[in-house]
Amino acid sequence: MIVLAHGIGGREDLPLPGDLVLQAGGAVVLVTFLAVALLWREPRFAGAVRGRPLPATLQRVLDAPALRAVLRWLGALVGAYLLVVAFIGPADADANPVPRALYVLVWVGLVPTSLLLGPVWRLVNPLRTVHRLLAAALRVPAGGVRELPARLGYWPAAASLAVFVWLELVAPHRDEPQVVGAFLVLYGAAHVAAALVFGASWFERGDGFEVYSALIGSLAPIGRRPDGTLVLRNPLVGLAQVVPAPGLVAVLAVWWGSTVFDGLTGATAWINWSEQSRVAIGTLTLAVLIALVAGSYRLATGKLAAELASTLVPIAVGYTLAHYAALLLVEAPRGLAQLGVPLGLGEQLGPVTADAVPAPTVLAVIQVAAILAGHVVAVLAAHDRSAALLPAHRRLADQIPLVLLMVVYTMVGLFLLVVA
Repeated sequence: MIVLAHGIGGREDLPLPGDLVLQAGGAVVLVTFLAVALLWREPRFAGAVRGRPLPATLQRVLDAPALRAVLRWLGALVGAYLLVVAFIGPADADANPVPRALYVLVWVGLVPTSLLLGPVWRLVNPLRTVHRLLAAALRVPAGGVRELPARLGYWPAAASLAVFVWLELVAPHRDEPQVVGAFLVLYGAAHVAAALVFGASWFERGDGFEVYSALIGSLAPIGRRPDGTLVLRNPLVGLAQVVPAPGLVAVLAVWWGSTVFDGLTGATAWINWSEQSRVAIGTLTLAVLIALVAGSYRLATGKLAAELASTLVPIAVGYTLAHYAALLLVEAPRGLAQLGVPLGLGEQLGPVTADAVPAPTVLAVIQVAAILAGHVVAVLAAHDRSAALLPAHRRLADQIPLVLLMVVYTMVGLFLLVVA
């Protein structure tokens, strides 16, 4: 299995003072809330996306049908290649690129890519291409044969992500290429079948990876005005465009809860405790953490849970970047280099050496900054959303439970980085 420390060191060798980091994290969130509560009385991010248009030439290139076709077919070809290699390629995960492609290049790599460029997975999603081809071959309308029930919301995406994170973090033999390949086949078959029934719009709510990329992409500095023009925008304006729907809280709970679980399982105490029944204990703990995230959030937000759900996106993005910083910086380049191994165009990977990992202090600063930035942005977004939803006399009091919960989330995230 791909093994690389995600935290910023144990208590003894932490390059930053652990207690100070925890105290500063909580203080930053509280001070941010107090500042915006006193100085920020009216919503600033509600309404249509606005911003500075990109140059006309760049607009034409990015919206060119030819470019979109190339991206779509590239995604389909890479997906087909990985499926073939999963089943007939090398059995060793260090010679077979499929496990790294899924766990590192897609799951982790989608975070910075979508954060910079927007919901990129929709453009390269191989399942959309498979659906398009099958729909044409079977003469099924692109819009499907039934309307997608609104009550489903994001629940299918939440279920999809739950299955994936269980595979990634708990399942036995999860590093074996054929196991990963079997998951990809079953995942793809389920979603393409659903899309044939409900149409291509299924992927926007049902495909966990597309929803994951879209939520991260809501924070991208590039967005579209209502007239379709690409603009440079305030990322918080993009975040405010996320439409509340059933299951959105569940998606975020699976995402953030599973990342917390991954941090927890790196601790020595966890490894010793769960050694005898790792799958059973891991499955139960993962489910409990997801439920705790969802339950605590709903308790803190009450009737506004759906409306404020998008404010958890910056927290999830920040902690994911922090937790997987070393993995991304070290394993992503190795994963790209590994893609050509079955074709004889690359080299089998050896173990990660100490000099390949970024300097501990640099890594620590990146990780702590990512968590704090995510929580600060979340506080700003939550306050702005509350200002749009709540009457003036209730704004401060009704935000306090959510802000306190964000402080707890901050402390948990930093604590896991300290001890993992």
